[in-house]
Amino acid sequence: MGMSLNIYSQIGIVMLIGLAAKNGILIVEFANQLRDKGVMFEQALINAAQQRLRPIVMTTFTTVISAVPLVLASGPGAESRMVIGVVIFAGVSLASLFTLFIVPGAYYWLCQNTGSPQAIANEIAKEQKALALRTKAD
Repeated sequence: MGMSLNIYSQIGIVMLIGLAAKNGILIVEFANQLRDKGVMFEQALINAAQQRLRPIVMTTFTTVISAVPLVLASGPGAESRMVIGVVIFAGVSLASLFTLFIVPGAYYWLCQNTGSPQAIANEIAKEQKALALRTKAD
């Protein structure tokens, strides 16, 4: 948009990274919780994406709408506020689309052959108990 990369845009980028990471973590963590409860992988991912859709869209909508006054600002210092507004408006919109479509796809592609995180922890605990019993018997 012909604007410079300055301290205001960098602050917006840091905020954007935090919000995008939070939204991605919401979906992945909820899917992991469902998998820990015994839900099949694909169903857990679908349920997580469906149930986290509303909070992600609400967060995106409020953040994007709150950036509109910054983008439309005029008067003294408006250029510096406009930069952060454009970063927030465009960045959060794009990051939310990535969160809703890319994160579930990447999670499916990367984690489809893994067990649930709690199942692995339970297996380790079971092995530790078996080892403790064997060493106690010796």
